[in-house]
Amino acid sequence: MFRTQRTNSGPGSETKMTTNILRRKDVEARVGLSRSTIYELMAANRFPKPVPLSRQRVGWLESEIADWQKARIDARDKVAA
Repeated sequence: MFRTQRTNSGPGSETKMTTNILRRKDVEARVGLSRSTIYELMAANRFPKPVPLSRQRVGWLESEIADWQKARIDARDKVAA
C-alpha cells in the first residue's frame, strides 16, 4: 500500500490529505471479489478504475474502493426500506 500525506497546521492552511493506493490483492481482500470479477465490473463501468503506478503495476485509490462499498450498502438499504 502506498501512502501520501500532506499536513499543514498554520492559519489558513490546507487540511490534512491522505491518499492510500491499494494493490489488487488488497482490493480483492477488502471487497471479497476475485480478480476476474473485478475486471468484469470495471469493463462494465461498475467498479473503480485503477491508477497506473508503473508500466506493469496498477493500484486503486482506497477512497474510491470505500465509496464503491458504501454505494453497495446504500443500494441494499434502499431496497430493504
